[in-house]
Amino acid sequence: MSFEQLATLAVLAAVVVALLSDRVRADVAAMAAAAALLGLGVVSVEDVGRGLASPALVALASLFIIARALDVTGVMGVIIRSAARMTDRVGAASAPVIITLCGSLSAFLNNTPLVILAAPIIQDSARRLGISPKRLLIPLSYASIMGGACTLIGTSTNLLVDDMAQRQNLAPFTLFEITGVGLAIAAVGAVYLAFIAPRLLPADDSGGQSAGILPEAPPPLRLVPALISVTVFAFVLGAAAGGLSIAVVAFVGAMTLLAFQVMKPEEAYAGLRPQVLLMIGGMLVVGEALGKTGLAFQATNTVAAWTQPLGPIAALAIIYVATSILTEIMSNAAVAVLITPLAIGLAENLGVDARPFVVAVMMAASASFATPVGYQTNAIVHQVGGYAYMDFVRVGLPLNIISAIVAVWVIPRMFPF
Repeated sequence: MSFEQLATLAVLAAVVVALLSDRVRADVAAMAAAAALLGLGVVSVEDVGRGLASPALVALASLFIIARALDVTGVMGVIIRSAARMTDRVGAASAPVIITLCGSLSAFLNNTPLVILAAPIIQDSARRLGISPKRLLIPLSYASIMGGACTLIGTSTNLLVDDMAQRQNLAPFTLFEITGVGLAIAAVGAVYLAFIAPRLLPADDSGGQSAGILPEAPPPLRLVPALISVTVFAFVLGAAAGGLSIAVVAFVGAMTLLAFQVMKPEEAYAGLRPQVLLMIGGMLVVGEALGKTGLAFQATNTVAAWTQPLGPIAALAIIYVATSILTEIMSNAAVAVLITPLAIGLAENLGVDARPFVVAVMMAASASFATPVGYQTNAIVHQVGGYAYMDFVRVGLPLNIISAIVAVWVIPRMFPF
């Protein structure tokens, strides 16, 4: 092996260890890896620039600003307050409705603030109904995860995988191209959450009050800025659905909001979530190194050698399961960078279309149900609800398995090999 390959492997191993240990922030680990690869001469300044100037990062940053505008202008507050009033009128049916609403909104908005806002409403509703909030908070998180997987902009992972696929010369995904697969998983998952998960969740409310947290009162509605925000959001969705670049239309939309002074620049900056953007940028540089040194190609050939006799469906299942396992213990961005080129190369070695394999990575990288650290919304409800770690394993592991079965069955039918 060449020096560049050995250096890349060493840096990659260090990143994986750092992410698994959970002692180093993911964004710090990723950017440190990028700096190490640059210092060792594995990647050039131009390579680093390509990683940090990725269209996925532009799209994400812009979407974060748009979501922040919907929050600070009171649009999200109206939705949440309406849901709160509904709990008084609807009674026992209110909690499933709120969970479904959050899942639906997560297809278009960042699910972390949605869960933060919805969790106290779910808690209040559960207690007035005389049931434990623990029966509802994990389903709230899972619904938001499954909803986010239904569109290209629903999660940062989907945008990142799409960006990685385009770097491998695949055509970009459209906004709703993966919606059929996502909805199939969400539909089966909803049945599981409605009828099976409640039997597996704890019935007591111990720990739910001791978390010491989320929620700030939603800001009041400011009518004109709110209307502008909703209009811009609708324009971005419509233009992206029409086939225009998500990065372009989202950036135009975000700058329009600032130009009309819908919010202060400081409020926009507060919504950018730099830790997510830096983590993704750093991991993209790691991905550049894997491709540049030929390690990705070698790994693909190795995997293809023992999966080729099994056929494309078995290979698709292996990619899905491997991604799903890794995303429970590592950041979604790291998994996307590592697995996407491997999945595409494997498809090429098998002589089949790479698109179903890329969709499998998207779905599996979001299907993080079995641990409280696998996804940010899981971590939120873990703390708010006072769950034990094993609560997620007991409820989430079956959902991981169900999602895998549905995905491997549905993906080849919607994205033929």
